[in-house]
Amino acid sequence: MIVLTVLTAVCACVLLLPTVSDLISLVRATRRRSERPRSAPPGTLPRLLVLVPAHNEELVLASCLGSLALLRYPAERLTTVVVADNCSDRTAAIARGAGVRCLERHAPAEPGKPRAIAWALQQLPFAEFDAVVIVDADTVVDRDFASALATAAPLGGRVAQPYNDVSNRSENALTRMAAVLSAANHRFAFGLKNRVGLNVPLSAGMCVGTEVLTAHGWNAFSICEDWEMYALLTERGVRIESIPGARIAALEASSLRQGASQRRRWQAGKLTVLARRWRSLVRSDRIGVVQKLDALAELSAVGPAVHLGIVVLLAGLALLLQPPGAAALAAALAASLIRPTAYTISALRVDPEPVRALVAFAFLPAYTLWRFGIALSAWKMLGEARWVRTERRPLSHRNP
Repeated sequence: MIVLTVLTAVCACVLLLPTVSDLISLVRATRRRSERPRSAPPGTLPRLLVLVPAHNEELVLASCLGSLALLRYPAERLTTVVVADNCSDRTAAIARGAGVRCLERHAPAEPGKPRAIAWALQQLPFAEFDAVVIVDADTVVDRDFASALATAAPLGGRVAQPYNDVSNRSENALTRMAAVLSAANHRFAFGLKNRVGLNVPLSAGMCVGTEVLTAHGWNAFSICEDWEMYALLTERGVRIESIPGARIAALEASSLRQGASQRRRWQAGKLTVLARRWRSLVRSDRIGVVQKLDALAELSAVGPAVHLGIVVLLAGLALLLQPPGAAALAAALAASLIRPTAYTISALRVDPEPVRALVAFAFLPAYTLWRFGIALSAWKMLGEARWVRTERRPLSHRNP
C-alpha cells in the first residue's frame, strides 16, 4: 500500500506540473500589458530558406510544393529546397518537375529526417538567408504563411513556431479530435506562453534564425528531433515564440493502425529527450526557474488521452484499495485534468464545426485505451536512434 501511495503521489506531481506552470503564467500575465502584433517594416522582408526533407514522399510532395508556390511572398526573398533522403521512388523527379532545387542524399547507414537536415545545411549557404524554415513533405502551408513569419522580423537571432493545423480535420472522429487538440495547444496554451515570454515547443514548420544555427548548429538527431531542438535551445536561453498567423497543416492519421508508429515515436522520443536533457535544463544559468519548470512540464507531458488513462487507472486503484491518503491522491489526480479540459473546451468553442467536433469525442474512451497501450509499448523505443516515418497515403490536401 505504501508503494502504491508513493507511486500515485509521484505521478500526480508530474501530471500537475503543466497546471502549476500555467497558474504561474496566469499570475505573471496579469502583471504584464498585452503586446500589439508586430509587422515587418516595409522593404525588410526576411530572406527565407525553406527546407523540405523527404523520404519516399511521391504521394504527398506535389501538394506541399504546390502550396509553397502559391505563397504571397516575393519570390526573390524565398528559396525552396527539397532534400530527397535515401529515396527509391519519384520524390526527386517530382521536386525537379515542380521547378524546385533538389539535393539527393544517399546514406543508408544514417537514414532519417534529422540527419538529412544536418547534411543539407552543410551543402547550402544558409548564412545568406535570415532564417531556415523546415516544412514536412506531408504538409501544406497557408498562402500568408511566409508573410506571417515575417511579422517576427528580424528573424536571424530568433526561433518561431507556426500554428500546426490538420488538413483532413473533417475525415473522421480521430482527425476532428486532433484538430481540437491543435487549437488547444497553438491557440490557447502557446498563446499564454507567448504572453509571459516562455518558450513554445517546436514542431512542423519550425523557423530557425540563421544566427541561431551559426551559434548553436543543428545537433538534434533523436527520433523526436523537434523536442530535442526545443530542449537544447531552451537550456541555452534562445527564445522560441509562437506565430499563430503562420499556419501549416498536416495530414492526420485517420486510423489507429496508421497512427500507431507516429504516436509511439512521439512518446518514446520525448521521454528520451527528457532523460537526456533534464539535468542540463535544471543547471542552465541562461534561463530562470519558471522557464525550467515549464520546459520540464512540456517534456514530461504524456498527451491528454494518456493523461486521462493514467488518472482513471491510478485514481480507481486508490479509491478501491484505500492506501494512506487515498482521497487526497484521487483529488490531486482529478485536479490535473482541469487544465487539458479547459483548453479542450476553449478549442471546441472556436472549432468551425463545434457540434461535430464534440460528437467526435464519443470515441475518446476507446481512443484512450488504445493510446494507453501505445504509451506502454513506447518504452521499448526509449533511447532509439532510428527515425521511423509515418505511413503515407494518397489524399488531396486542402489549405488550412
